[in-house]
Amino acid sequence: MSSISGPQSPSERYRASAERAAEARTYLGGFVRTLEFELDDFQREACLSLQAGRGVLVAAPTGAGKTIVGEFAIYLALQRGLKAFYTTPIKALSNQKYSELAEKYGASQVGLLTGDTSINGDAPVVVMTTEVLRNMLYADSDTLDDLGFVVMDEVHYLADRFRGAVWEEVIIHLPSEVQVASLSATVSNAEEFGAWLDTVRGHTDVIVSEHRPVPLWQHVMVGREIVDLFAGETTFDEIAAAGESDPSATAATPAA
Repeated sequence: MSSISGPQSPSERYRASAERAAEARTYLGGFVRTLEFELDDFQREACLSLQAGRGVLVAAPTGAGKTIVGEFAIYLALQRGLKAFYTTPIKALSNQKYSELAEKYGASQVGLLTGDTSINGDAPVVVMTTEVLRNMLYADSDTLDDLGFVVMDEVHYLADRFRGAVWEEVIIHLPSEVQVASLSATVSNAEEFGAWLDTVRGHTDVIVSEHRPVPLWQHVMVGREIVDLFAGETTFDEIAAAGESDPSATAATPAA
């Protein structure tokens, strides 16, 4: 059980100040200065792992800010004179991320490669679908030269029965010196997945955050009435009564 700590002693304040000053001189410190907010603990932990040369698997709810970890991987690549690839499962996400990164780093620094679009493919930062990266690996493309980081967004697609093999092939065949930042909101077996990544890629840290900054509410629609599914005072008898009050209601329908 954690306890509430009292005021810091002079030595503790000095140590904390020294740690902040030391971090400010690192890549992470430089990256934080580009942001307009403080990093959450899981973001900082994942970024420190990347800075130390390890891969990461970040599992956090939608809206928690896990893409910040991917953006730090891109920042590290640019600071070290390396390339970074940002992969997504679908073209729409690739187009969206390309627009965001081009606005942040400039159009000359960012490229986009999908099945039907090719923009500035030799840029230091390239957004692409995972299939494009898989094809690059099998073709031994020169675009892979100086690749330092790969961000795999929505990496839970690895479990997809139709497309999962693409993610697996990319993870296995990427050069060993490439650091992989795997991001997911829905991976349910993070520790097991992380152990596999550690086996095939080496030195992969698993960072899991269960904090959901955007509340998730679940309701059911009974007839024409919406009932809060998990409200403290709502019972199944009340849900049934709501259905009986509307003769046209024949089934409870989940509400989006």
